[in-house]
Amino acid sequence: MTEPLRIVVINSDLQVDDPQDTHALHQAERSRSLRIGLLENGFNLVASLPADVYLTERLAQLQPDMIIVDAESDARDALEHVVMATRDERRPIVMFTNDNDTGNARAAVAAGVSAYIVAGLQTERIRPILDVALARFQHEQALRKELDATRTELHELSAALQDRKVIDRAKALLMQRQQLSEEAAYAKLRKTAMDKNLKMVEVAQRMLDVADLLS
Repeated sequence: MTEPLRIVVINSDLQVDDPQDTHALHQAERSRSLRIGLLENGFNLVASLPADVYLTERLAQLQPDMIIVDAESDARDALEHVVMATRDERRPIVMFTNDNDTGNARAAVAAGVSAYIVAGLQTERIRPILDVALARFQHEQALRKELDATRTELHELSAALQDRKVIDRAKALLMQRQQLSEEAAYAKLRKTAMDKNLKMVEVAQRMLDVADLLS
């Protein structure tokens, strides 16, 4: 049986000091609805945390599978904290907000948010939203790994090409100065490398450096 997703919700202080503060009351109600919806959908809500300087340490301790940012007026500040806290260990981030500014939505997605949901706290919507966000995050991670592997391969090919050029230069030097055939020059480089327990490119580079000094 698959373990339920371990979720941390990032939100501001939900304590409402002024009963006349309709905005704070609305935010508190949204946050309660979100937590209830997560539990009703079978998710494991491990913590509700503020977006503060301790967030990185707390996430490292809790190791959630997904982070939900529940914010309205302070959405940008909360998101900045979350992005900074997850930059070394990426996790899917879902943002629930009433901010329907398309510019903020684009900025959130560019910052790494997997789903930006405006007024989407109905219980029946939560599971499909999180499922899609998780699938998108996993797809993006697979693309990142593929890109990293391609970059590594290109770097290795470039390094191998540079090594080949150094060896070819040293081989040409031996052919010219010792009147050796290409095969004999290569064999001499290889034997010297084996005798000195060095790589051929290291032997070749040393030979070229000495030649430059004596020229």
